[in-house]
Amino acid sequence: MRNNLYFLFLVLLIFSCNNKEDHNRLAKYAIDEAIKVSGGELYNAVQIEFDFRDKHYSSQRRDGAFKYIRITTDSLQEIKDIYSSHSEFIRQVNGEQVIIPDSLAQRIENSINSVNYFVLLPYGLNDSAVRKTYIGKATVKGNDYHKIQVNFSEEGGGDDFEDVYMHWIHTETFKLEYLAYSFHVNGGGMRFREAYNERYINGLRIVDYNNFKPKVATAKLEELDSYFEQGTLELLSKIETENVSVNSLQ
Repeated sequence: MRNNLYFLFLVLLIFSCNNKEDHNRLAKYAIDEAIKVSGGELYNAVQIEFDFRDKHYSSQRRDGAFKYIRITTDSLQEIKDIYSSHSEFIRQVNGEQVIIPDSLAQRIENSINSVNYFVLLPYGLNDSAVRKTYIGKATVKGNDYHKIQVNFSEEGGGDDFEDVYMHWIHTETFKLEYLAYSFHVNGGGMRFREAYNERYINGLRIVDYNNFKPKVATAKLEELDSYFEQGTLELLSKIETENVSVNSLQ
């Protein structure tokens, strides 16, 4: 019954989408539902631990504030990088705080933030700096999706506020199953990600990604789903999180 009501609401909303305001309302609705089915209120107070590419991450969020820790360990030392919303960046080597250049600290913050951004998706898509645009409906591998573009305002959008993201949210399950983005650092480029290995850990949806790039320089961001369907994207890597634990702080 609940799914039928959602479907009816979406049908009415889609047919009434004759202006920008209506499209933005539909984009917000789809994202709201995606957040609900992926963890909902749990995102507001949660502690997540995971390993990613030989580094351990400890990520805590509570009522909009966050504290992210990244630990790198080898045979000689343990490097702990601490990035939070309420204090300056801290690096500790074998338990002792060390001073590093601001430029390096900023790069580390950006890297830690990027890893957590993708792990926590679709949470974050309702941040105040986010601008959402409903592109339309798309079909990928026989399934229908809401196709939503996201970009960021300069204020609050971080160093990469000029990046543009595209999201494919399933029209029935409201799960975020594909995403793409354009970026400007390191010469720029585009990526398309396919979610797989879905699992719910203590109520939080966690996925891994196949990470693709277009083979042709003329590809457009909004067309990457078509390139994916045609099999003309190049698989670059797999974005995999391991040893994930989730604990509510509520």
